[in-house]
Amino acid sequence: MLRRRTALLLGVATLLARPAAAQNATLVMMDRHDCVWCRRWLAEVGERAWNQSDLGRRAPLRRVDTTRGLPEDLRHIPNWRVTPTFILMVNQQEIGRFTGYGGELSFWQNAEMLMARLPA
Repeated sequence: MLRRRTALLLGVATLLARPAAAQNATLVMMDRHDCVWCRRWLAEVGERAWNQSDLGRRAPLRRVDTTRGLPEDLRHIPNWRVTPTFILMVNQQEIGRFTGYGGELSFWQNAEMLMARLPA
């Protein structure tokens, strides 16, 4: 019985100690095909650069075309009407967000601040 409890506690501790990527961290980008700032983000930063960065490896990008409506698993997200809106999610829970794109430097600074909110 003691071994079983110890194993259970170690399992819980392991789950809590996992990095954010293992906790299903995702950076959701609320996007529109006709959004000038979304297109600018794609040209200046882009999905590939994000996903290959240290931040992107911790929270891969998930682009959501809001003109098609939100997928079922994201319908609980409130107040996202402006595009682009970048929302950091962990296990389907919002950790934080920032709205708009004011250039590459501003984006990376906002992303760094947002990623600092991830659970240790």
